[in-house]
Amino acid sequence: MIVKKSVQIGNYSLEFETGRFAKQADGAVMIRYADTMVLATVVAAKEPKTGADYFPLQVEFREKMSAAGKIPGGYLKREGRPSDKEILSARLIDRPIRPMFPENYSCETQVLVTVYSSDQQNDADVLGACAASAALMISDSPFDGPIAEVRVARVNGEFLINPTFAELEKSDMDVTVAGTATSILMVEGESKEISEKDMLAALAFGHDVIKKICQVQIEFAAEVKKAKRVVKPKEYDQALLKEVEVLATEKLRTAANTVSAKEERADKRNEIVTGVLDALKEKFPEQESVIKEIIHDIEKREMREMILGKKKRLDGRGLADVRQITIETAVLPRAHGSALFTRGETQSLTTVTLGTKDDEQKTDGLIEFQPRRFMLHYNFPPFSVGEVGRLGTGRREIGHGNLAERALKNLIADEKEFPYTLRIVSDILESNGSSSMATVCAGSLALFDAGVPLKKACAGIAMGLVKEGDRVAILSDILGDEDHLGDMDFKVAGTVDGITAFQMDIKIQGITLEIMARALDQAKAGRLHKLEKMNAAMDKPRAALSSYAPRFTSIKIPTDLIGSIIGPGGKMIRSIVADSGATSINIDDDGTIQIAATSQEASDKALALINAITAVPEIGKVYKATIKRIMDFGAFAEILPGKEGLIHISQLDIKRVAKVSDVVKVGDTFEVKLLEIDEKGRMNLSRKALMAPEKKEPSPEPQAN
Repeated sequence: MIVKKSVQIGNYSLEFETGRFAKQADGAVMIRYADTMVLATVVAAKEPKTGADYFPLQVEFREKMSAAGKIPGGYLKREGRPSDKEILSARLIDRPIRPMFPENYSCETQVLVTVYSSDQQNDADVLGACAASAALMISDSPFDGPIAEVRVARVNGEFLINPTFAELEKSDMDVTVAGTATSILMVEGESKEISEKDMLAALAFGHDVIKKICQVQIEFAAEVKKAKRVVKPKEYDQALLKEVEVLATEKLRTAANTVSAKEERADKRNEIVTGVLDALKEKFPEQESVIKEIIHDIEKREMREMILGKKKRLDGRGLADVRQITIETAVLPRAHGSALFTRGETQSLTTVTLGTKDDEQKTDGLIEFQPRRFMLHYNFPPFSVGEVGRLGTGRREIGHGNLAERALKNLIADEKEFPYTLRIVSDILESNGSSSMATVCAGSLALFDAGVPLKKACAGIAMGLVKEGDRVAILSDILGDEDHLGDMDFKVAGTVDGITAFQMDIKIQGITLEIMARALDQAKAGRLHKLEKMNAAMDKPRAALSSYAPRFTSIKIPTDLIGSIIGPGGKMIRSIVADSGATSINIDDDGTIQIAATSQEASDKALALINAITAVPEIGKVYKATIKRIMDFGAFAEILPGKEGLIHISQLDIKRVAKVSDVVKVGDTFEVKLLEIDEKGRMNLSRKALMAPEKKEPSPEPQAN
């Protein structure tokens, strides 16, 4: 049975369809918005995953290049590993649907979202989230939805839903918001220093549309009428539960209320777990995993009660306090810019490298985006949390790096003012909460250290939430344990004048705008505190760039001479770079040439070679010539790059020359004078004209007899 539903969203109808595609999946929905079409499929294992103490949900987002009428680049000519854009899109889908499943549900679930048609105007990521929700709604998975996701922009003061790529270019905000009909589940985006009030207004605007999309999904699922799986609530042996409560509760309460560092808390927790396991191993054999689950639940309860009841945190701070901050800049002598930012037990060593246009990143995807001249890469090695693990770049690294990049990128001077490609690398050396926001702070400082004309300093802070009924506590600068045992991770970055990036994930089924407003106000206070500390260390960019950074020299040539600089197949420009020692040479269509070099000598040499190529030969001027070819009637010599003239045999020497090769050979260099340029542009040169005539010996005087 084919079922279709639609709702008007922004400029287009959002259409849901099932029953025509992928009918063997548990749920499959094709969604269409304008000419962009996305298929979401859901399949869940019938039995829980053995030993899983987490929800094994896999969300994948893939773009078919055929969706935009393209053939993939590269040798294989087929789609390969997911791009960063696909990974970030998958995260936008995963994060809002994950908290909508029962806490104890552990059947492996796979949500695959595929873009089959792209109109090159509308981004498919938010459509994929709506399609995934609808597919889950019509499957038998115990999904407590629906959820919906939209993008909000603001152009000329007017909010837009699901803006086109062209509209986003003109917008001062790019806000992706997901939620249910009653609350907000996820927020992510960037903005150009907007106020907290503006951000809340954008979320409210987006949530009004989310309600409409949720309602159409409810009607859609009602027509399909598929029964949901029944998930039994988690149950423990009451005798075991009581024993663990007696043995562990007081110790965990004491530990939670004792101010300690991360490692000390971990050691104390392990000591309590080991003690309880030893005490109960004979009475309750083979129950180790269950005992650990109960202890985890008790620890979570005690920590949350301490925060809600006593307004006190694990490290002794008040709810709005920020951990101690230390800052060092210029810590790496050869890096173009560097900063070591330490906040509590989280530390980022961040570097800035200045490159040329050749270093820009070009992407192969559905949409033809401009090459990236600003990149931020985030690394999270296992030693940062005292563990042994695999090195690599996973979804977490890509997501955290993208958030920090969005926080800083709109503060960078434009290419005309600062014609560099920039790469920031944040290596997390220690981690106990919000390393992505440490990256924002360290990145801002490293840019200042590199002399990059960053408009303003930028800082980020991570906010947490503990909510039990009507009792709510909002936490500034959260610890790793507070993130793990709390309900929210809300990151906000910005300057003294406004918000530049944000990301919110929650573990409960939504929060209200009122709670978000409180969190934003508290985040602003924390952000301003960090900016004060950062500005005390370095409040503006250095006056000069690193001596190891490339310098740029620009000249402009007539556009009809561009080809002569490039040469056939780029041969000439490559030769100039190699001969001069310049880093790179780039030519714009308007004839602007940009020379990048790390030394003045290399820059001057490249400039001289370019000037020589573009120079117009002048009659009567003397040039240094290099013999290129020898003929019977004379020799051809190059006087300027790519410009040759003839030295006739009669112009080689003041003496009579019988054979050209008797006087010159290929490769000889000497000065010549340009005698004439004929009507065909051929140049006649003379060596003879620069040679002094031989002095004749005076005749001897006749002797007198």
